[in-house]
Formats: sequence, C-alpha cells, structure tokens
Amino acid sequence: MTYFVKELFYTLQGEGAQAGRPAVFCRFTGCNLWSGLEKDRDKAKCNFCDTDFNGTNGQNGGKFKTPQELASKAESLWPGGGKPFIVCTGGEPLLQLDVKLIKAFQAKGFKVAVETNGTLLAPDELDWVCVSPKVINDLKQLTGDELKIVYPQDLISPDMVKDLNFTHYFIQPKDEAGTDHMRSVIEYCLANPQWKISLQTHKLMNIS
Repeated sequence: MTYFVKELFYTLQGEGAQAGRPAVFCRFTGCNLWSGLEKDRDKAKCNFCDTDFNGTNGQNGGKFKTPQELASKAESLWPGGGKPFIVCTGGEPLLQLDVKLIKAFQAKGFKVAVETNGTLLAPDELDWVCVSPKVINDLKQLTGDELKIVYPQDLISPDMVKDLNFTHYFIQPKDEAGTDHMRSVIEYCLANPQWKISLQTHKLMNIS
C-alpha cells in the first residue's frame, strides 16, 4: 500500500488531553466528509474544516510506498530522548492508517495516536484514540481515550454523545470568523461538568 501524506512535521500537540506534548504530526491526504475543495464546502457533511489535506505537497509530504519508509521518515524528525509520540491526523487518517503502519511506527519507539472523525473503526493496536465526530448518524467509533466536540455544530451536539465510553470529554469552540463561541462553551461546561474545554493552543502559540 502506498501512503499519501500531506505533511509530516515535529511540533507540540495543541489540543485536548495531550496539549503541550511534543509530537510528530502525520497528516494524511483525503477525507470522507469533505473533498477539501472550496466549491464543495457548502454541501459537505463537515463544512467548517480549517485544514488543507489535499495533495502531498506539504512539509515532508509525499507518497510513501511502505510502512517502514514512512516510519523511518517520522523517526528522523524526532530529536531524541523523551517518549516518542506521533499523531496521525487528516483529513481522515483511518482511510489510510492500517495495522502494518501502526506497528512500523511502534517499532521505531513511537506511541501512536489518531485524531479521527469516528466514521471508521480504529484498530485496536493504537495507543491513543481521539474522536471528533461531525455527524451522529455516521459515528461508528464509540469508545476511546478522548471525545472532542467542536461547538456548535448543526449535525451533532454534546448531549448526543455524552453516554459514550471515553476517558476524556472535551468541547472546543468552533473557529469561525466574526463569531466568538467561547462564552457559550464556558457556560456549557459549567452546567455540564463531565465536559472540559479544549483550546487550539497551537494557534495561541503561533506554531503549526
């Protein structure tokens, strides 16, 4: 299998329970909820995405012919020391992330995390599963380490998923031009203390 990667880079995790942790990010090309083309945004199931996941022309992006080739490239970006951590994201990473690649990353010493929209089942071999659902009727991954709801959305709400089996429950204010959703998120968490706020701290720090 050839893996199509938009970009591969070393940074700090900016969101959720792992915020602040050094990580290699592997952003896969493609998504099953939006084509990534602006002409299709209005009719997409996820129409507020702020990420470019088309093509393979990003930093260290490319077409990797084997799991070992991609894992070796990720390893080369880790500075040494600590606990190697890789976050597989997209787009929708589970369109490509398979058991062979997970094991290849782990063979290089990485703990492997995924950030998924939950429409595909995550392999058991993953070390950390973060689900950020967009459409309740398409949601298949009902367990994991972290559930993160971008708020507000039209097709899903925290109330719809509060009884799923996750360790951490986060609400993240939607990054929407001209609208500040922070106050409504604060009020929701105060009224529903199962939930914690997740902020996009990488944007506050002005890093990728």
